[in-house]
Amino acid sequence: MKDENKENAIPLFEGTISYEAFGNLYLNITNQCSAKCTFCIREGCDGVYGYNLRLSREPTEQEIISDLEKHDLSNYKEIVFTGFGEPTCRFDTVLHITEWLNKKGMHVRLDTNGHAALMNPGRNIIAELKEAGLGAVSVSLNAESEDIYNKICKPEYEGSYRAVLDFAKEAVKAGIKTRMTVVSQEGIDIDKCEKIANDIGATFRVR
Repeated sequence: MKDENKENAIPLFEGTISYEAFGNLYLNITNQCSAKCTFCIREGCDGVYGYNLRLSREPTEQEIISDLEKHDLSNYKEIVFTGFGEPTCRFDTVLHITEWLNKKGMHVRLDTNGHAALMNPGRNIIAELKEAGLGAVSVSLNAESEDIYNKICKPEYEGSYRAVLDFAKEAVKAGIKTRMTVVSQEGIDIDKCEKIANDIGATFRVR
């Protein structure tokens, strides 16, 4: 006779959900991504700051909350969705955990590639993030033109560069603190990237 409990059991989880750095607590909720950036650290290592960010499977929302409850959240400046994948691949989870953190009085930031609207068609991405209580976004711009972006970021979806710009514009319009970033590398015009961010109304940072 089959053991139905064993068949339906969630596999054991291995990997790091949350990790500390720079006075913040970072959340690693997925290893999925909608791009294959040539500079991505995932190609050369298994994590950062000594933490293993390779997930054996995606943690459930309850596992994420249980992990967060192990920390004194008041010790952190902000809680940041980032990690070894694109958080908005799990958009509903980002919303639910943001709502939970917001009720705890925490400032929440999303580090994103800006592809959420392409991965979640028909959703009002920024409005939903705002309603959930998101306080800030950091959007990976990474290039001054679509051609260069496609070459170095290798996005899964057509129109990804435009989606990045639209994501940032809508976030600024919604009053979400918005930063755009680029990775410093050969062939990228940092000044042009900064102008794009400034014209949108976002701050700018070179990573």
